[in-house]
Amino acid sequence: MRGGGFTLVELMITVAIVTILAAVAIPSYTSAMDKGRVSVAKRDLLDLQTRLDRYFTRYNTYPAALAPIAGDLLDPWGHPYQYLSMENASVGEKRKDKSLHPLNSDYDLYSMGPDGRSVSPLTAKASRDDIIRANNGGFIGVAEDY
Repeated sequence: MRGGGFTLVELMITVAIVTILAAVAIPSYTSAMDKGRVSVAKRDLLDLQTRLDRYFTRYNTYPAALAPIAGDLLDPWGHPYQYLSMENASVGEKRKDKSLHPLNSDYDLYSMGPDGRSVSPLTAKASRDDIIRANNGGFIGVAEDY
């Protein structure tokens, strides 16, 4: 007479199926979360751009720092957004594209991305995952896509 429990083979097959499902689901979930964080950063950059443009309209200059506009706003990875007004910037401070031309003529605004690191040229490894504003707001997205 057979009992009502699982055999060892049935249990091993069940564990194998659950493991395969997890191996497929976890990377998909991680990818979706990463895309969501990038979307939040892009939305924040658009909002900050609007605030900075309003500030410029009111005072005919951009602020020296982002704090009066953004307060303590952090990107989705927990880092402060980076800002540099071109009025006070030296050539070495400006963000640059692969041809080493400045990304913007008014101000630089970006998130340092998941790794929390960044350097001036977008071609550097530390900058490829940054979420940037380029072409004076004509592009907002991942630096690697620019």
